[in-house]
Amino acid sequence: MGIFDFLTGEFIDVIHWVDDTRDTMVWRFEREGHEIKYGAKLTVREGQAAVFIHEGQLADVFTPGLYMLETNNMPIMTTLNHWDHGFKSPFKSEIYFVNTTRFNNLKWGTKNPIMVRDPEFGPLRLRAYGTYSIRISDAARFLTEIVGTDGEFTMDEISFQIRNIIVQEFSRVIASCGIPVLDMAANTAELGKLVASQISATLADYGLSMPELYVENISLPPAVEAVLDKRTSMGIAGDLGKYTQFAAAEAMTAAATQPGGGMGAGIGAGMGMAMAQQMASGPWGAAPAATAPIAPPPPPVEHVWHIAENGKTKGPFSKAAMGRMASEGHLTRESLVWTPGQDGWLRAEDVAELAQLFTILPPPPPPAI
Repeated sequence: MGIFDFLTGEFIDVIHWVDDTRDTMVWRFEREGHEIKYGAKLTVREGQAAVFIHEGQLADVFTPGLYMLETNNMPIMTTLNHWDHGFKSPFKSEIYFVNTTRFNNLKWGTKNPIMVRDPEFGPLRLRAYGTYSIRISDAARFLTEIVGTDGEFTMDEISFQIRNIIVQEFSRVIASCGIPVLDMAANTAELGKLVASQISATLADYGLSMPELYVENISLPPAVEAVLDKRTSMGIAGDLGKYTQFAAAEAMTAAATQPGGGMGAGIGAGMGMAMAQQMASGPWGAAPAATAPIAPPPPPVEHVWHIAENGKTKGPFSKAAMGRMASEGHLTRESLVWTPGQDGWLRAEDVAELAQLFTILPPPPPPAI
């Protein structure tokens, strides 16, 4: 190679980056020895920023535009400034292109359930997932805080950390918002905005911002969902009596259509007719007549008693009178009594209704001393 070709190479340089990976956040412009030639053209496209690192320190950030690197007041020391070193500059400069567009459709989700206290169902465990978008808002801070000297930094290298931040803040918000579980589906947009605003300060320390965060689903444990489905089914069924009749009719119709000969069909038809008659006379047919109120039971009949004494009968006496006579000694256990409906004369102690009159009497007094 002649001296002219060598000088032409030193004076002509184009620095730019075209990304077709869709997940690269930072890319370092590779050049042998990290030497930037005098007169180089730097092209920074829309959605990009160029960060210059000189002697290990951040020198400048270039926004979209076309720049001619030819003045000595640039933070870049070109090889033409050091002829005595034979175009080999001891000053090393690096250029990092930063993608400032949005990275969309990124996934997040709760790895473990979140414990919340629901005002209707009590303590519950919830899971949630959704998507978010991220972008680099401060190229210099992102480069110094996150990237370091990585020559090609992709979204996968930081997505796990961002997901942890989202889940942590979402857990705190969902546990303290006080929104009932059944109303959360109507408030997912507000929850997403609230979580995104709460984590904005943390992301700003990384040089990032989160334009959007979506909560796609909030779910309960399978066992709780099964109970909730049953509760919903009961509400849809309404009158359980009607629903039972309808389910029975459907089951019999299905049984009649099953292969099994004429017997099954006959049974199904007969049961279907019986059910139809029942429904015709019940709530699905003609309106039933008003049900008459149930009369209260008649009051119990009080017995009256006759006493047989010395071949004669006395009475009738009420139970209260019989009690007074028993307490005075005129009615004893051996006295013969009769009441209408009783089969013959019986001793008073053999009649259950009168026997209790003697159990409450005090025992005979002790003999006098």
